Amino acid sequence: MGRKRATERRDEVKTGTAKAPVFAYRPLPGVADEMVDNTGAVRPVWQNFLSALTRMTEEGLTERFARADRYLRDAGVFYRAYGTAGVSERNWPISHIPVLIDEREWQALSEGLQQRADLLESVIADIYGDSRLVSEGLLPPALIAANPEFLRPLVGVKPASGHYLHFLAFEVGRGPDGNWWVLADRAQAPSGAGFALETRVATTRAFSDIYAETKVHRLASFFGAFRDALLGGKRGAEGRVAVLTPGPANETYYEHAYIARYLGFMLLEGEDITVVNDQLMVRTVAGLRPISVLWRRLDASYADPLELNQRSHIGTPGLVEALRAQTVTIVNALGSGILETRALLAFMPTICRHLRGEELKLPSIATWWCGQKSEREHVAANIEKMVIGPAYSCMPFFDDNGQSVLGSTLRSTARDSIADWLAAEGNKLVGQEVVTLSTTPAWVNGKLTPRPMSLRVFAARTENGWQIMPGGFARIGSGDDVAAIAMQAGGSAADVWIVSDKPVEAHTLLPAEETFTRNMPGSLPSRAADNLFWLGRYIERAEGALRILRAWHGRFAEAADPNQPLLADVSAYLAAIDIDTKQAVPENLLRNIDSAVYSASNIRDRFSPDGWLALNDLAKTARRFKEGVKPGDDASHAMTILLRKLAGFAGLVHENMYRFTGWRFLSLGRYIERGLHMTRLLGHMSGPDAPDGALDMLLEIGDSVMTHRRRYNVNTARLTVTDLLALDPLNPRSILFQMNEIHREVEQLPNAYVNGQMSPFFREAMRLHSGLAVMTPEAMTGEVYQQLARELERLSDLLARTYLG
Repeated sequence: MGRKRATERRDEVKTGTAKAPVFAYRPLPGVADEMVDNTGAVRPVWQNFLSALTRMTEEGLTERFARADRYLRDAGVFYRAYGTAGVSERNWPISHIPVLIDEREWQALSEGLQQRADLLESVIADIYGDSRLVSEGLLPPALIAANPEFLRPLVGVKPASGHYLHFLAFEVGRGPDGNWWVLADRAQAPSGAGFALETRVATTRAFSDIYAETKVHRLASFFGAFRDALLGGKRGAEGRVAVLTPGPANETYYEHAYIARYLGFMLLEGEDITVVNDQLMVRTVAGLRPISVLWRRLDASYADPLELNQRSHIGTPGLVEALRAQTVTIVNALGSGILETRALLAFMPTICRHLRGEELKLPSIATWWCGQKSEREHVAANIEKMVIGPAYSCMPFFDDNGQSVLGSTLRSTARDSIADWLAAEGNKLVGQEVVTLSTTPAWVNGKLTPRPMSLRVFAARTENGWQIMPGGFARIGSGDDVAAIAMQAGGSAADVWIVSDKPVEAHTLLPAEETFTRNMPGSLPSRAADNLFWLGRYIERAEGALRILRAWHGRFAEAADPNQPLLADVSAYLAAIDIDTKQAVPENLLRNIDSAVYSASNIRDRFSPDGWLALNDLAKTARRFKEGVKPGDDASHAMTILLRKLAGFAGLVHENMYRFTGWRFLSLGRYIERGLHMTRLLGHMSGPDAPDGALDMLLEIGDSVMTHRRRYNVNTARLTVTDLLALDPLNPRSILFQMNEIHREVEQLPNAYVNGQMSPFFREAMRLHSGLAVMTPEAMTGEVYQQLARELERLSDLLARTYLG
């Protein structure tokens, strides 16, 4: 009987006759629902998906969702949350059930957004141009002049591309009547497109079989068209396209790095850029190189501390002057953040009729600016249906973290004073009609549950005009309250499938023709090279400390006496470099590992996900060992585990990283640090006054015990250890091996030769290499080691002055 009922249920889903959807799904009364229409029937676009769900067990669904979560975790997708407890990194909060929208409905929505994008372009051009909208009374002067997003230095500055706007996002919601409304426009530095891509990949991991048989529009064509448009703005062969990020502390930095890597553009911070003769230039290891197009992901006021926010430490002085000279295109133009002003929504219908002679195809949420008498009175008279908030806010009412007041929640005494409040501060306030957003299915506690939803939809200017991303992502509320849609308030993100009834074309970002351009090594920004160099140094510094600590704790486990001459001598050596052997996992070791993670975080666009995961795993394991590991055999075992994890990371980098300029700086950091480590260690432990057992410990630290036995027919001696660890060109732990590798990598760096002559840095590396290559074990004294350590440090400083400044 049960099996027969299940079959009937599947048939009902397929035909759209089911009145109560599977999993006991019950839409909220009086609220539009994406999956179920107002008669209780499953919408046709959902029927195949829902039919597939009915064939799955709860355990099967849980396993599918785990695949999606695992992908996001392995890919390192995160965003930063800001709260009273501080800043924290959180995994991307996916809502696993996608939102399905019919292609025909999406086409109508897209046409409305394309019209809106053109309208916004006209508005921003007028605001920073002739200002006719103000002079003709279509926009209140105060709404522009008092707006913190109105950047006066940009008035009259015409964009080099001829357009102010190139990439937009829109917050869109469906009301109870089933119609779509624009809740907010995003023009400042719209975020989320990269997260939409990652959400799509994760969702298809969960529903790969359903996705494959569902005619869902792909996202690659949207990004490909936008990439081509940006590349079309390059000026000559030397021009570059770059993404400008505020840096790793930004809440959406992961997306900045992901988009830059996905599109093949450089990811830059303000300090990477300078302005020379009104031309925007990026500092690379090969010198200054021009930038033609800059896709900014930071707020405009921080872009130029000379003419905008003087307190900005993340901008580039002179950027506005470069815009005046029309030598660079900024995506979007500086000052476009004014289009996000909440109060502007009140005037968009009138402006559309005036500028375009037509009605808005996609209306905004009903908004009244309270700087006008009639609007104030309307808001006060309808306070129960209103939400009142800051006029200049750039956030939708459900995203502004308590800045808005919901009229229906006010007590009667508070309502009586509303008119006075609006009269006193009306210029700063807007009233907006409370919108009950539509719901969509989310998987909550083992069942499909309706949750409020808004869409973030993206528009890109291409060679063929505005193109709307076929999907974007949906923000899903954590409860019935629309205020909980915001990610910072516990909301989540769902993929949006635009479903066609005919096959969709598969797209790729790979070029159709067999033509390509190789970027030259000099494209590496100096800051990226700096982080790669210090990543190499920190990793090698941590490995050196781990090897010494493992040897020390291994011997301590046998002797149980830290005052034994060899252990005391090595403890003194470690204390000089701020490592305390009383701590099983010293704090300085953790700092070196954390510094490596920080350096890698600054170059996420150049770092493989596998390498990033391996490095973070190393850091987490080291922190875990900080508590509970005891000195001696326990600590020695912990050091071995950390060394294996570090070796795994190094192996991933060595095997997978392209041998480009960045690889050379990473390698140089490792070679210099390993050379310094072995030089200092030999200088301290191979002298005539070294305690018994020091030479054997040296071989163990240098991972060369077996090699010594094979190569020398004598017991451990100072000369054989010196020969093997200092002067053997085939031993990857020896000092000479490091100098050989340094010489080889330096020769491949940009500007290694200048006008046919070695650069000062190359000459110094050659001198050090040659001097060590002719040394004999007998000549390697403590003074020689000290001098060599100083010269290696000088070589590091010279590299920084030559390439990293």
